[in-house]
Amino acid sequence: MTTPFQPVTVIEPWKFEAIIPSQFITFTMLNPLNHRRFLPALVLRLAVLDSPTAKADDDSPIIVAMIVPKNRETDWNFCTKSGHIQLLLRSHHISRLILIGNNPPRNPGLAIYKRPPTADTLEEQRLVNELKPLLMSLHPKMSFNRGLPETLFLTYKDDVAYRVTVAKVKGHVVGEFLVEDVELVGGSDRNKELRRRLRFKRMPTLIQSQALLVPLIDNNEATTQTDLESLMKTEGAKFEVDTRVLVQQYVIHMVAGLFLIVSHLKERYEQGLFPRALCLGIDGGVLLSFLNTQMGLHVTGVESDVSVLIAATEHFGFNKSLAIRVIVADAMEAIQNFLPLNPGGKMDDKFDVIMVDLDSSDAKNGFCAPPPEFVKKSVFEDLRSLLDDHGALIINVVPLNELFFTTLVKELGEIFHNVYKIDTGNQENFVVIAILSPSSPGDDDDDDDDDNNIFLERLKSTILGIYPFITFHPLKGDVHDINTPNIIFL
Repeated sequence: MTTPFQPVTVIEPWKFEAIIPSQFITFTMLNPLNHRRFLPALVLRLAVLDSPTAKADDDSPIIVAMIVPKNRETDWNFCTKSGHIQLLLRSHHISRLILIGNNPPRNPGLAIYKRPPTADTLEEQRLVNELKPLLMSLHPKMSFNRGLPETLFLTYKDDVAYRVTVAKVKGHVVGEFLVEDVELVGGSDRNKELRRRLRFKRMPTLIQSQALLVPLIDNNEATTQTDLESLMKTEGAKFEVDTRVLVQQYVIHMVAGLFLIVSHLKERYEQGLFPRALCLGIDGGVLLSFLNTQMGLHVTGVESDVSVLIAATEHFGFNKSLAIRVIVADAMEAIQNFLPLNPGGKMDDKFDVIMVDLDSSDAKNGFCAPPPEFVKKSVFEDLRSLLDDHGALIINVVPLNELFFTTLVKELGEIFHNVYKIDTGNQENFVVIAILSPSSPGDDDDDDDDDNNIFLERLKSTILGIYPFITFHPLKGDVHDINTPNIIFL
């Protein structure tokens, strides 16, 4: 829930004297600063959040402050409790996180953000020094047991150079969400990187879906501009999403999991059958579109919120077809609805791959994927019954803690023959792949046969062109040899 902003509010100092898990307080005050380059507003907004895992009797609490970047005061990352929680939990062992920013306008209008010039470090230090007395008053009493406490400062950084809101929608399941067009930091003057993104208010720091954004200019309108701000001012300029290319790291690595069953998929093609994929979680529909148009799979998607499906269609170029079927339902319910069709059924009724991209709906104690209720042996047994005997289960995993990940691997290992992990490189996501058979049909074929594997060539061209090497870490089972250069098993 976005906190309403008042011109000036009165807050009782005693409210900050103790660390109270999950306590969230916001207030406004007249700007007391002399140096106002970064915080020029007459009124400042402060938000104070105590960690959900903090201990009230901790005699050495870690108090951290962050200055809200200019022009991002209305960004859900900084003006909502959900965003504040995610910012706090991204840094370990913080007891209290204090956000300080300009008080946002009541009616900000069209949400556009342009990255300001790089800050002068001397000016930043002056601001920090000026803020220290104010921040001292927001420390708990326990902080003064060993003398005057110190407030640590965090700086928020991301990859956004320019951003404009395309649509703001409220779904009946996921709540409010945004569709945004973004120009990334970096890139040459003639080759700016543009993206379309989907973000949920309940977890605003997380990019739910991301696709390549391509500008289209009318034939009569010439332009050499490639930056998003200039393109938006160009008459006749339009934008479309290109789902033939994947740009989100963890999604790329989920598709890379298909290397483990590539011989099985080849055999399906040789039998005149289209491999079948079940995707739990659609978001922008980018993964489903890619699997169908670039990999040749017939795809069934499950999405709990019809508003997300509409946004995927209107803003991410997602289209249902004979080869892409969508079910609007809760993922757990959808799994149960599939089950009666499969016991004793033909192999053709089963899926060759199931991809799970679901996250927790409540992130107050930390974000995780898949949801905790999904990490159960009974759920994995149900998914196993939906898979072909040579199929794979591929899961996007953001572990809540070490126990969460250990439990997930243990439960999978009791049902599947081999379990692998791919590090995606962002220190948050892992992709976990569980396969049913010790080896897929055709894995012992020679290298010459790989040259005739159309599916393998598609994977190589789309995945290895972005990541020259994909490393699989065995978590359970034997090393899997698929005779493919650039695929490494540790």
